[in-house]
Amino acid sequence: MKLPARTMLSLMLALLPVSAGAQSPDQGGDRLLTVGPDDPEMAAATEQARASLDQFLTLSETPPPGTAKFKLKVVIEDGNAAEHFWVIPFHRTATGFAGTLANEPQVVHNVVNGQDIEFTRDDISDWGYTKNGRQVGSFTVCVMLKKMPREDVDFLRNNYGFDC
Repeated sequence: MKLPARTMLSLMLALLPVSAGAQSPDQGGDRLLTVGPDDPEMAAATEQARASLDQFLTLSETPPPGTAKFKLKVVIEDGNAAEHFWVIPFHRTATGFAGTLANEPQVVHNVVNGQDIEFTRDDISDWGYTKNGRQVGSFTVCVMLKKMPREDVDFLRNNYGFDC
């Protein structure tokens, strides 16, 4: 989905309690990082996630031993603003997907953390899960790690298994 040029993508980094007062990992601690709509690395990461989405969805339907925490990242628009949220858990529906938002909105005001939403494949910008405690997927997170302070990156790698 191509967003208007003046829209900034606010990408939520769920499960990462890096700031003071952040929630526990099970509650979806939030970290907000704003990336411009034409960022080439983010566009490539989203394309990589979308190109491998079918394999991820198949795996999520019958998770093999050692895998857990399957999640999708979706874009929510509110007027000219757009924000990406992790949806945990999620499931397929007759018309697309449904699940629960796992982040506190920072930019859009038409949804709330914990809200059940319905969305389509076109709304999906990323996917991820853990395998033996290490992150798989989460392509957009890997891009964000390049833009974050070193201390936060080290924390995420050490505590949440990011290898990118």
